[in-house]
Amino acid sequence: MIQTRSLTYQYPASISISFPDIRVEPGHALLICGESGCGKTTLLHLLAGLRQPTTGQVVVEGETISDFSPAEMDQYRGQHIGIVYQQTYFIESLSILDNLLLSPYGKSQLKAKNIAKRFQINDLLFRYPHQLSVGQQQRASIARAVMNKPKLLLADEPTSALDNKNCGLVIDLLLEEALAYDAALIIVTHDDRLREEISDSVDLNAFAN
Repeated sequence: MIQTRSLTYQYPASISISFPDIRVEPGHALLICGESGCGKTTLLHLLAGLRQPTTGQVVVEGETISDFSPAEMDQYRGQHIGIVYQQTYFIESLSILDNLLLSPYGKSQLKAKNIAKRFQINDLLFRYPHQLSVGQQQRASIARAVMNKPKLLLADEPTSALDNKNCGLVIDLLLEEALAYDAALIIVTHDDRLREEISDSVDLNAFAN
């Protein structure tokens, strides 16, 4: 379970951004919606511990991760959080399999191959990122995010560059993986197609300062 309490964040020489309190139980999903610039990605970074909140708390399974030191947060994130970025950020000189095995947590060729088979990319493991379609790259990105069996699965605009077929496939994979690992799934998006799959949502535009 993840919940937030009174989160705010202030960029240098900018106004403070206030976020609504959220709570997501294991195995459930939440959409964080809103227009560009409303703070969706900032909130995702706060949930992932990539940024420290100005005020407030992020609590995962009873642990206040927003109080962790940078080193503690790096270790916790590697062990318990999976992140799917809008840009896939693969190392182009490595095969897809080697990209999956970069994490020091859950590092296993057998696990990588089993996950790849579930995601229908097992025949692509020895290709390089540039040899994959956008939809294949996003499936590989999700595979990489669940190598550590995460408690918290975060996705930043995972479907914005995909056609309807691949959009449906990617969102189904995210929901299936959240259930498989009993993880809380949070997706930040402006893609209205996802509302058909996930009913629970928070619109950040309603909380804009």
